[in-house]
Amino acid sequence: MTTVRATPLDLMEQPVRSSLSTHDLSFAWPDGTVVVDGLDLSLGPGRHGLTGLNGSGKSTLLRLLSGDLAPQRGTVAVEGALAHLRQDPGAGPARTVAEVLGIDRTLAALSRMAAGDVRQEDLDLIGDDWDVSERTSAELSRLHLGHPDLDRPIGTTSGGELELLSLTALLLSRPDVLLMDEPTNDLDRRARARLVEVVTSWRGTLLVVSHDRDLLETMDDIGELRAPRLGGASTIRWYGGGWSDHEAAVRVEQEAAERAVRAAESDVRSQRRGLEVTRAKAAQSARQGRASRDGMPKILAGRRQRAAQESAGRVAGVHEDRLAAAGEQLDAAESRLRDDREIRVDLPATAVPPGRTVLRLEGVRAPYGSDIVDLEVRGPERIGVVGANGVGKTSLLLTLTGELTPVAGCVEVMVPCRLLPQRMDVLDPGLTIAENVAVIAPAASETVRRTQLARFLFRGRSADQPVSTLSGGERLRATLACLLLAEPAPQLLLLDEPTNNLDVPSVRNLVEALRAYEGALLVVSHDQRFLDELELTRTITLGDPD
Repeated sequence: MTTVRATPLDLMEQPVRSSLSTHDLSFAWPDGTVVVDGLDLSLGPGRHGLTGLNGSGKSTLLRLLSGDLAPQRGTVAVEGALAHLRQDPGAGPARTVAEVLGIDRTLAALSRMAAGDVRQEDLDLIGDDWDVSERTSAELSRLHLGHPDLDRPIGTTSGGELELLSLTALLLSRPDVLLMDEPTNDLDRRARARLVEVVTSWRGTLLVVSHDRDLLETMDDIGELRAPRLGGASTIRWYGGGWSDHEAAVRVEQEAAERAVRAAESDVRSQRRGLEVTRAKAAQSARQGRASRDGMPKILAGRRQRAAQESAGRVAGVHEDRLAAAGEQLDAAESRLRDDREIRVDLPATAVPPGRTVLRLEGVRAPYGSDIVDLEVRGPERIGVVGANGVGKTSLLLTLTGELTPVAGCVEVMVPCRLLPQRMDVLDPGLTIAENVAVIAPAASETVRRTQLARFLFRGRSADQPVSTLSGGERLRATLACLLLAEPAPQLLLLDEPTNNLDVPSVRNLVEALRAYEGALLVVSHDQRFLDELELTRTITLGDPD
């Protein structure tokens, strides 16, 4: 069992009384996959970031802390009121803004009271929330959401607007402990700045799961969640300061770990050579002993043989023990190295000749968008689509796939096209990764499908994981693998916020994968670092620059 404790830096204001702790927290999925095992955690007031590789259990841990999931063992203790901003708020498209804000019933009760219809159940419902309209306006203004139509269906809002509305709902509940899971997903530059203002002014206990390097820079400390190893407990290693401090500390650690691995490998080689020499000497001594015992009485010869064998066995045993110890040292040193594996894409069928027209838009206006778009894409171009939340970027991609009908204009797609949607709802959660690929690419052999999944880091049994148990980053990798393995192979790939939920190594691997992709790319993203690393051919801005 490993106890971890994070102590925040001095805050600008006196923090509120709040805390969050766990003891021996353990959870496994029904198929036996262990996610958290024996975790002890203690957090006080301050801004605490939480990172870790995709699949290490960060989102599951937040669900355990919030009570969404019940642990198989251990306890969670919370001082103060707790609220949880989930990775994907997932509100039904027919729900209204007021329903997402959680104020619809209270507003209805206040309306009845104002009309003279006084009911006891309405008084009980309103409680202390007589000022809910004023507080809602204040929080919406704080996040620069203005005065949205409270009856507007949430399905007509952008992903970023839904994220901010969900955050507003939590702030209205006045929590002391706030859990946030990838809160900058789908947010444009201005919206991210507003969220950072909320984070930096937080006076209670804040735990933020994120791979957003700019957001992590505002943290008092950053913890790295490590999945439990065989026979070991889950651990969180804490680093003081923001992301740049974390990177510097990790760089020093990895340099030391690499030196330790090299030294351990050298020791293993040395001990292995020593054991081989000892065995060779023992074999030579045995041959010489047999020759010297020729003609000797059997009893005396037997005694000398047993003595020689025991002596050789003791010497060999010493070297075997040393080799085993050296191997353990090597395993320990290697466990401190980070596993930044690479996604590889090798799909010749996706290649597009440089002069071929892939896509043509003439005077197109997508639903929920106001821009008129004229666009021609030729060959393997890489085009970024940027703009503020709500200007119609996602609507434009859905118009290209035919899921939405343009309000005006003509869309022509000349090659096989696939969309990686923002919500990543392409896969059947009731099937495994391999089964989903079999549905999308039924003509491919099992060997081909497994080989291609391995290129996306789903090797062996990991390809048989149920989609419902995947982390956000794992789900993105699985979805991307299925899209690229689809028949016919896509020569135009549309990506809607593909870096959402990806850890930093996975973003780097995704960039390498997309660089290897030989088709055309149309990428919607608010992650400017990611777009820069893709080395775009050009960028299209919808609406006013964000």
